[in-house]
Amino acid sequence: MDYEMDIEPTGPQVTVREAEPYRVDFKLSSVDLAFANSLRRVMLAEIPTMAIDIVEVEKNSSVLPDEMLAHRLGLIPLDSKNCDQDVEYTRDCECEDHCARCSVTLSLHARCTSDEIMRVYARDLVITGERANEWVGNPVITDPDGNGPLICKLRRGQELKMTCIAKKGIAKEHSKWAPTAAIGFEYDPHNNLRHVDYWYEEDPVKEWPVSHNAAWEPAAPADQPFDYDAQPNNFYIDVESIGNLEPDMIIQQGITVLQRKLAAAIKSLSGEDGTNGVVDEDMMGVQSPDPYEPRDDGGYTAYANGGSASAWGGANAATPYGATPYGGGNFGF
Repeated sequence: MDYEMDIEPTGPQVTVREAEPYRVDFKLSSVDLAFANSLRRVMLAEIPTMAIDIVEVEKNSSVLPDEMLAHRLGLIPLDSKNCDQDVEYTRDCECEDHCARCSVTLSLHARCTSDEIMRVYARDLVITGERANEWVGNPVITDPDGNGPLICKLRRGQELKMTCIAKKGIAKEHSKWAPTAAIGFEYDPHNNLRHVDYWYEEDPVKEWPVSHNAAWEPAAPADQPFDYDAQPNNFYIDVESIGNLEPDMIIQQGITVLQRKLAAAIKSLSGEDGTNGVVDEDMMGVQSPDPYEPRDDGGYTAYANGGSASAWGGANAATPYGATPYGGGNFGF
């Protein structure tokens, strides 16, 4: 069975270099740049998490306006474990407004009764009602004191009373749904491929020191001919979570999102969705996310049909200012 050890591995290879509760650093190899960058972008913007989306203010006598408090509450990270499977998007749920299947309700009530300044933290958020599972919606608290992010400060007689509705979303909609604080991404640390043109004053080697990733691959010899067909093969990715999802779950869900997007593209191109690979012109593409997106011919606007629906459409159209040359293309403006 020794001959099996000599077989080169095929497919993507992952080498975990560092692993912490909220961070993982790994090397991804045997993939191309497009795949590695797609995974990075998906982890940044398309992994579903929970965040406070609606704030119903019953009383606020603090110095902060309602809008600022709502913004601060929305940026508090909430536990999103299994929310991709257990929680529905509100737009897909059958309820009229929100329910336990698509949201989590949190209440906040604080009143200062002493002369000392009272600090209101994320720990003061209390979950009320039912929710999809036992973790989703819990404020993420990682500091040693167990307080969580600071919401506001109150003086004697000041009071906060509000109800917060947390919903499922992705960072493409708003950054409050982002699962990561940052993602480090580097390839070719020695710049062997010459993808980077360094600006320098005297010596680029001294002014641009290599990163710690350079220890994981050799530099090209100075006398080696440049290979114009060379492609990057090793990618160094550092994923830092904000606590709502574990780093390994962020990576796994990122791969899952990529698979779903590719499956949808293949299904559309193969015609399995009933379109036979034909793009619906009225929707500017298959399953357009924006039904109000304007068409190339100006449909749904006053400039439809080459602008004939408008007093200003058409080439050399008559206007109160005389004939104009504007609007001679597909658009009437």
